[in-house]
Amino acid sequence: MNLQRHPIAAAAALALLGAFAPVQVFAQAAPAAAAPASAASAPAKTDDVQHVEVTGLRASLEASLARKRNADSVVEVVTADDIGKLPDKNVADAIQRVPGVNIASSAGGEGGFSENDRVSIRGTSPSLTQTLINGHAVASGDWFILDQQGVVGRSVSYSLLPSEIVKSVTVAKSQTADLPEGGVSGSVNIETRRPLDFRKPLTLEVSAQAIYADLAKKTDPQLNALVNWKNDADNVGVLFQVFSETRHERRDGIETFGYGTIDPASPAAVAHPDLANVLVPFGVNSALFEQTRKRVGGLLDLEFKPTSTLTLDANGFYSTLNASNYNRSFYSQPASLVVAAVPDTYTVKNNTLVAANFSPAAVAAGIANSDPGNLFQAVAAEVDQLYRPNEGAQTYYGDFNAKWRASDTLTLTGDLGYTHGVGKTPSEYGYSAAIGLDGNVGMNYALHGMGAPDLSFPGTDVSNFNTSAATEGGSHDRVFTYDAEKYGTLDADWAIDQGVLESARFGARYAEHTRRTVWPINDSCQADVCNFTDAAPRPVWSGATYPGNFGSGFNAGSGTLTNVWQLNPGAVEAWVKQYANDGGFASTENWPAEFNVKEKDAAAYGMVNLAGSHWRGNVGLRLVRTHQESLSNISTGETDPSMGNSHGLYTPTLIKHDFTDFLPSANFKFDLTPSLVSRFAVARTMARADYSALATAVSLDDTLHTGSGGNPDLKPVRSTNYDGTLEWYFAPKSLVSLGLFYMDISSYVDYGTAPVQFFDSTHHAEATYIITSPVNIAAKNKGFELGWQQALPWNLGAVVNYTYTDGKTSSGAEMVGNSKNTYNIEAYYDDDTFSTRLAYTYRSSFLAGLNSSFAQHEDGVGTLAMSAEYKLNKLLTFTFDALNLNNPTLKYYGENKSQMEALYSSGRQFYLGVRLSL
Repeated sequence: MNLQRHPIAAAAALALLGAFAPVQVFAQAAPAAAAPASAASAPAKTDDVQHVEVTGLRASLEASLARKRNADSVVEVVTADDIGKLPDKNVADAIQRVPGVNIASSAGGEGGFSENDRVSIRGTSPSLTQTLINGHAVASGDWFILDQQGVVGRSVSYSLLPSEIVKSVTVAKSQTADLPEGGVSGSVNIETRRPLDFRKPLTLEVSAQAIYADLAKKTDPQLNALVNWKNDADNVGVLFQVFSETRHERRDGIETFGYGTIDPASPAAVAHPDLANVLVPFGVNSALFEQTRKRVGGLLDLEFKPTSTLTLDANGFYSTLNASNYNRSFYSQPASLVVAAVPDTYTVKNNTLVAANFSPAAVAAGIANSDPGNLFQAVAAEVDQLYRPNEGAQTYYGDFNAKWRASDTLTLTGDLGYTHGVGKTPSEYGYSAAIGLDGNVGMNYALHGMGAPDLSFPGTDVSNFNTSAATEGGSHDRVFTYDAEKYGTLDADWAIDQGVLESARFGARYAEHTRRTVWPINDSCQADVCNFTDAAPRPVWSGATYPGNFGSGFNAGSGTLTNVWQLNPGAVEAWVKQYANDGGFASTENWPAEFNVKEKDAAAYGMVNLAGSHWRGNVGLRLVRTHQESLSNISTGETDPSMGNSHGLYTPTLIKHDFTDFLPSANFKFDLTPSLVSRFAVARTMARADYSALATAVSLDDTLHTGSGGNPDLKPVRSTNYDGTLEWYFAPKSLVSLGLFYMDISSYVDYGTAPVQFFDSTHHAEATYIITSPVNIAAKNKGFELGWQQALPWNLGAVVNYTYTDGKTSSGAEMVGNSKNTYNIEAYYDDDTFSTRLAYTYRSSFLAGLNSSFAQHEDGVGTLAMSAEYKLNKLLTFTFDALNLNNPTLKYYGENKSQMEALYSSGRQFYLGVRLSL
């Protein structure tokens, strides 16, 4: 059965299997009894309904539907059915199952992994979705070096946020004036528990799990514990939660690094004129990535009610992710090879050189024609072994808030806090080798659409390091990104109750945000080491090769390059420390890639809540002032080797901008009949451009001669959004819904490319790089959402939803992240002691971004998850979760599917655990 290709078959199959799966709960936040109804749409605030602890899937579903029905604005909510128990292992996994939400397992250019990491709403970029915790900002860092040094966005890494801390997650699709700006397409607010929310004076929760990753063939522990105490007077409480979660990741991959155009003046095009301007893959690579992830942290919350009218709360959260990894690449470079060498035979399809054979003689002729200082250009094969110990990310925040009921009609709320995030690569030890420098090795490759390609190197044994490789170079890099914000808010709620005017809400917010990248670097080797000769010292090879089942997840064929040598990470580190001038790190700074963006954001708003016979609503205006400073290093076009600065001379340049935004909004809900509810919303929204997009800093790839740079003159992304919904509550615990949306974006950020001269620090010469840089452009995004959920007889139930989006820029180009079709199918069984759920999610292909200045699409993919829970008694519960049960392959391609860019397989993950509740 092919669930991905046949959604109708998938629906039928899961409906039958659904007798064995619990549904997640999703709903809308309901208004508090003593607060304006619109407060439900502002996730920054805590409603009285949060003090009602709901347990059990069916009970949670019933309560959630009631909250959805009473809400004014368009939101969805995922609720943990018990303490520390979301219906998915990952927060991103959980909210992907509500209409209109998409997830991705990567932040940018690193490809995908088994754990989802980014969230977006209605087919837009994750940078246009704002993520908050308890209504305030949370700083974030990316763990992978390619995201630290490449596109540095505003989205939050969900890999730092364990699901066990979550009470509920609110997805706000329509804007209200009291919601902090920053989410053009919507906002996600993660709500944690408060000490006085608990029913019992003392609550203890301990969860222990073992996770088995079948591709890595590793089993690791996952531990979570929570203790909550409150006094008998119910006015003092303390919550303390800790977590330690380890898991192994292995990812098998095939990559092409994007595509370039064959120069009509190149030897290949001169010999074969039909190859002129044909696209050719930059590489054909067998990539093996292995990693150990350990997420450790905790949450502390102190709540105090000194009087019946005053509540004080101080809370903090800390999470650190150690993501040490070892990344190996064994590849050819056809785009570089055709610059100097002529293929003996070749095949062109859809204007792409999908196959070519270069005999050893052809490669030898290419080496002879190459620049002596750039011999790697025409070698048959390249190998990179990159070891990154202690690579990772970190986030923490400290928050203090107070709520004072000044009178029967006036309530004041204040919030002060600081949040800090780091993405770090403290060491990247790199060893590079060339194969075929002697001119006795050929290279043959053939692409097979979205299947695994063929690659071979006639004339050498690629499984033997000692006979196939010559040392090419070594490096020791460091990259650090820092993200920080200090913030303060003050809000007032005034009960009016005069005619249709129910209440008013007004307030102000101020924040200072900093995002910077620092990149000390040492990319030099001793002269007698990195000289492209077999006489250069080599790392110690243990005889290891890639695992015997490499590529099994994406059905690697007989021609796929699999049995190749690899070094141990310790050997790479020892070699770099001995020969790559590692002592006294660093020799220079990577000046063109460093930047520092600072923002001062001030906002004030006013909003009135309205109510009449069978209708409710709110109308408001938010005024936002942004002061932006971007500091980058601008090249002078000169170099000074006497300073040991291989990256040339640069001048720090500061660019400032101020922006003012008026953001009106209106939300209305109409009770058309006792069972039929309609909503309408319109709002002006804004989000500031990505941090790296605002910097003039550039990130360069000396191998591919590509790079990315920013544009400090970018305007914020601004949009006028329209929403309309119709909800039919046709039976208890049941709903059929239709939602329509339209986004008119006046200043979307798109990307263009241009040739620019830079100094190639690897080959010590000026070179032309294809640089990608952002520009503002208009865009439109429209679509609809369909949903059905129903509790069925015999403790059964089902949830099905479908989202269609159509996003285009004014030039007709695709919007990043725009999947046309997304659907979820869930079926569950739930009684007092046993529950189980099966859930399938599918997302169609979308533009993921640019790869080496070339378009990269992610192909459609479906994932199957399962969970089960057995309650032995009130104290002890056994759990089982399975992710990626269908072992999906993540597939990426260029302009069309003849241009395969990557295939990734990470296997399945199984969690077996026990939870103790006291």
